[in-house]
Amino acid sequence: MKVLVVDAGGRGNAIAHAFSRSRNVKEVYVAPGNGGSLLFEKCRLAELDGKRIPSIRAVDEIVKFAVKKEVDIAYIGPEEPLSLGLVDRLEEAGIPAVGPKKEATILEASKCWAKDFMRKIGVPIPDYWNFDDPDEAKEFIRDYYASNPGKNLVVKADGLAAGKGVFVCDSVEEALMAVDEIMVKKRFGRAGDRIEIEERLYGIEVAFTALSDGKHVVPFGHAKDYKRAFDPDDIEGMRKFYMGYFGKYITPEEAKRLHEKGMLINPNTGGMGAVSPHPAVNEEIEKRIMEMVVEPIIRKFRELEGKEFRGVLYPVIMLVEEEGEVVPKVLEINVRDCDPGAEAKLPRLESDILELSWAVVEQSLDEVEVRFSEKHAVAVCAVSGPMVGREGFKPGYPSDHYTNQPIRGIESVRDAVIYANGIAKTDGGFETTGGRVLTLTALGESVEEARQKVYSEMEKITFPGMRYRKTIGLDVPE
Repeated sequence: MKVLVVDAGGRGNAIAHAFSRSRNVKEVYVAPGNGGSLLFEKCRLAELDGKRIPSIRAVDEIVKFAVKKEVDIAYIGPEEPLSLGLVDRLEEAGIPAVGPKKEATILEASKCWAKDFMRKIGVPIPDYWNFDDPDEAKEFIRDYYASNPGKNLVVKADGLAAGKGVFVCDSVEEALMAVDEIMVKKRFGRAGDRIEIEERLYGIEVAFTALSDGKHVVPFGHAKDYKRAFDPDDIEGMRKFYMGYFGKYITPEEAKRLHEKGMLINPNTGGMGAVSPHPAVNEEIEKRIMEMVVEPIIRKFRELEGKEFRGVLYPVIMLVEEEGEVVPKVLEINVRDCDPGAEAKLPRLESDILELSWAVVEQSLDEVEVRFSEKHAVAVCAVSGPMVGREGFKPGYPSDHYTNQPIRGIESVRDAVIYANGIAKTDGGFETTGGRVLTLTALGESVEEARQKVYSEMEKITFPGMRYRKTIGLDVPE
């Protein structure tokens, strides 16, 4: 069969790699893909009339390509094309697709709506408040911190912000700054017209995924995601980042002082690495998440909203202890696979992803088995870091960064899989095209064995400004 994977980054390459391992797949087209999509057998970049599909938002071109190539099934990676109705358009053209229709993407497209929905159906969530006025939000934040010593808040852009619209705050100053960044400076555009503010929970965060065909739902693996841009003790890294971010010099002494006062924020990212399976999730915890979170969301979404959800449901869970019991509370819902969790999770997938995809389309998930290897996977992201160039000093991912930097050593990697997040193929090799450049994933009988492999292989790769965290796979505060 011929498969179309719609994605531009590392998650899409992990999905394409999984399809390439199926004996029933002849070709895997990736749209738009990147230079790393060519690293896997059977995989190629989707081209229409001799030109690459320009982006994940090119819905018309993607549909035309799928029809012209007589693709048997499509699998949509990111949330943006899903929210643009790509699944609806593909199915109208006769192409079966894995992913929710446009009306079902509200679960991720509006954090405010999703929290209201989950409160209504009784899914465990933190206390939260929605705002569409920045001054009202700031007044609430000041009152909250004054009345709740020892507690903190999380400030989130309501709409889609590529995983970067979340500010996990340690102080009233950070929370107020978050409101400014989202609602006043419009760092995330229209996604920040509204915000959701919630009580910061302290526990164990889990990137949990499930497959749903609208009627049935099954677990689809889980991962521990490392969201913070820097290792907890990397004060120097944070200092350089904020020097570029604010455009002013910060002395090492000032950086240390701000860090000690909790005012040197370790920025949130789309993900700096992941471990799968999640060390804290056993069969009992998985069953509890399915019964208390996933199954009610799928069932009540159909019963109360009249909408079916088909595809990958990815609720971000915080495991908290209440009255001696572990309670899975939902921080947010995503309507697609995790990233970079997928890069850690999918290499462990032993079931045929093509078979699972058809089960989603044909609503027969109750007839298939989802199996993962007992091995552990550690995925580490290399990103574009602080760098001085022709445009001056740029702080690096997750802020402004330089691209078009030559990458060396990819061909030397032997004991890990390379999933390209932002890579282009050039006549001379490869170069960077994004903030997250690549994700390296290694498998081992233990997390430590996988860590040793992945970091050993990462040392073979270089590009100007390259940066990666050293603590992926360790139990460090996030």
